[in-house]
Amino acid sequence: MTDGTNELLGEVAVYYSNRLAQHGQTAAGVDWRDTDSQILRFDQLLKLVAAAKPYTLCDIGCGYGALLDYISDLGHSIRYIGLDVSSAMVNAARQRFVHNPNARFEIASRPDTLVDYSVASGIFNVKLERSQEEWEEYLLETLDVMNEVSTRGFAFNCLTSYSDADKMRRDLFYADPLHLFHICKSRYSRHVALLHDYGLYEFTMIVRK
Repeated sequence: MTDGTNELLGEVAVYYSNRLAQHGQTAAGVDWRDTDSQILRFDQLLKLVAAAKPYTLCDIGCGYGALLDYISDLGHSIRYIGLDVSSAMVNAARQRFVHNPNARFEIASRPDTLVDYSVASGIFNVKLERSQEEWEEYLLETLDVMNEVSTRGFAFNCLTSYSDADKMRRDLFYADPLHLFHICKSRYSRHVALLHDYGLYEFTMIVRK
């Protein structure tokens, strides 16, 4: 990551640490509207994985570990790495999963090992005062990392530029799904799926190798 990206991530860490302090280990604590929409996002991201066999997964922007809760409830056999730039989030997750030998949490933005899959949920939404150009550079830099460390594929979600104009906020980043689909197809894999039909003002991109 560049110095500019590290500064950006520092701002993001402060934002999400404050959300956790205000709302605790809840959907609102990681800046989602409610638990139902959080789970709906998880369902889209997990279309990436072949769950019939054990797999390794890196959750970039893991928060307090809600995705791992959901995967555990589904009964998947998984070795999990959760990364977050907020130390408060990582500490909360470590406490919650202290007895899970197949999970570890680190204060980081990229894993220190290869994994089968990586996912990123919500980390591209809140740009704060950053420009569109700065934020897109960070997004693409992160996708490059996800591609590099994921042997079987990766998935991420973004708010969509097809959102209602009167409801869009200047502190949020709305990505062009067609632009990112083209980037993923041309840069990462021929096997890319764009999911834009699940009732939220966002989309999920799945890149399989």
